[in-house]
Amino acid sequence: MMAKSNRYIQVSIAEQRLQLIENDHTLLDVLVATAKNGPGEISGSECTPRGMHQIRAKIGDKCPENTVFVARRPTGERYQASLRAQFPNRDWILTRILWLSGLEPGKNRFGNVDTMRRYVYIHGCPDDDEMGIPSSHGCIKMRNSDVISLFDLVETGTRVNIMEGPLEK
Repeated sequence: MMAKSNRYIQVSIAEQRLQLIENDHTLLDVLVATAKNGPGEISGSECTPRGMHQIRAKIGDKCPENTVFVARRPTGERYQASLRAQFPNRDWILTRILWLSGLEPGKNRFGNVDTMRRYVYIHGCPDDDEMGIPSSHGCIKMRNSDVISLFDLVETGTRVNIMEGPLEK
């Protein structure tokens, strides 16, 4: 299913911000956290890929907030501080997943730069993770309440422009 509206997402790595835009109106403008390793497309780099993408899959519809996902499947766990203490090295993917697919062959699609095969998502994270500071393994992390709002406002096929510089006004 392709997106039917004029909605698109833009993400600024420089500003650590995500906006959902429709017909020149900002529907959502929130702080996020992109990759600790900065921008980049190479598989295994744990960098946030740049360029034009689309939402290939929406995962977690109607799951309770703080649902823990591993390999895009709910584990049956609900995130809490004691779970983080038990599994301190886990990459916490919570609440909702918007799985991204690159649209630019050779830049973020196919070969060793394929965003989808790198499993790059927009997803929820623990509420005590700081936003506005690069800290992910390549994904775009959001507050759980923000990712629920975004999830409910977009469709599969929605365009996502991830840029290194500031957001386009």
